[in-house]
Amino acid sequence: MNPDSATLVVPPSALVRRVMGPLTTVLNPLIARVAGRRHMGMAALVYHTGRRSGRSYVTPTGARRCGDVFLVPLTFGTRSDWCRNLLAAGGGRIRWKGRDYVVRDAEVVATDEIRPLVNATFAAPMRAGFRLLGIRCFLRLSL
Repeated sequence: MNPDSATLVVPPSALVRRVMGPLTTVLNPLIARVAGRRHMGMAALVYHTGRRSGRSYVTPTGARRCGDVFLVPLTFGTRSDWCRNLLAAGGGRIRWKGRDYVVRDAEVVATDEIRPLVNATFAAPMRAGFRLLGIRCFLRLSL
């Protein structure tokens, strides 16, 4: 893990906090029903273990695979529990397009640091959405 990724703290944008935050209690259970399925490439299920409780959790999130790397846009910044859990454990498991992947080397990276990889992995409308939502970093996970 990059030593800077442990210290990089990026809060969610005001738009995400005010609009999307309250919607997660309603949307997450609905998205979790379709995320990770074979024909649902825009959403994945992230399996992680609580860093204090040791409990197993499943969180729906956006994710894309590019070669031997998964990129997960951090819509809610680096403070979300699932992100912190993956960083603490160094990895976890992702279900994407109907397949399970063991991921490791969890690392937070700023969008500017990996712009070519982001451009190759996400279509222009998705990247425009990232800018609109104020997404400034990604979780990079190796297979």
